[in-house]
Amino acid sequence: MRNFFNFLKSRTFLIQLGLALLVSILLVFLALNWLKSSTNHGEFVEVPDLSKLSVMDMRKVIEEANLRYEVVDSANYDPNYPRFSIIEQTPPAGNKVKENRKIYVTVNPSGYKKVTVPRIIQVTQRNASSMLKAVGLDVERITYIDELGKDMVYNIKYKGKYISPGERLPKTSKVELICGNGKIPEKAIIQADNQ
Repeated sequence: MRNFFNFLKSRTFLIQLGLALLVSILLVFLALNWLKSSTNHGEFVEVPDLSKLSVMDMRKVIEEANLRYEVVDSANYDPNYPRFSIIEQTPPAGNKVKENRKIYVTVNPSGYKKVTVPRIIQVTQRNASSMLKAVGLDVERITYIDELGKDMVYNIKYKGKYISPGERLPKTSKVELICGNGKIPEKAIIQADNQ
């Protein structure tokens, strides 16, 4: 035990301890400098504003900023943005990021997605309007014809043409409902008189 304490106090041990400490400090210093240079520590790029840019223009801007991009998905069509333009990006414009960082973008599709016209024939006008609104269609106008079922939907028109339930229209399209006014049709009265 006494020899051990004498060794700890010896000049050889103290020199080796000092060298080990010096080598450790040198290794830590070199490792930190290597990390700083390889990760571009303190060097940032400002994320450009990609809003309303076409995909081709967005690519150029991203490459000039030494960044990468990934198209996440097309969103629901937004009429406030040009078709096939960027409507959203993550991280947002103005953020500071490292070079080569990936920017995630959402592209505006070419138009509204299509929805299926629900089965609203022989349904009341009020229920038909609710069913249309639920799928993203609107009632532009209601036209009444002589039919016994008051406020009952008999036909649907889109841009002046008759359409059937099950057809697909762009979301937010406006349709016309042809409903009964509660009066007996004239042709039914004529047929009843002839019998």
